[in-house]
Amino acid sequence: MSFRSTNQRILAPAAQSLMIFGIVSLCQPWSLILHQYGVTLTLIGLVAFMVTSKIAPDPEQEEDFVDESLDVLDINTPSDNNGSGIAGTN
Repeated sequence: MSFRSTNQRILAPAAQSLMIFGIVSLCQPWSLILHQYGVTLTLIGLVAFMVTSKIAPDPEQEEDFVDESLDVLDINTPSDNNGSGIAGTN
């Protein structure tokens, strides 16, 4: 697993979750400590998300569809030359 795929799968969602947790911490009335550090958590999550969003994902493998695809002429050419256009029918 490369760093780029780890970033896409773990770090970017963790930064988003930290931002959401910071906002929820600001809005909840039960814990004074969470309320005090809610802005700090939100800002840390925001900075982390800004950094992780700049890292490009892994380039996708390009498949060569020319070699794998069927040619249209191979599909539509009758195999027994009877003129029906469908291979294998009489």
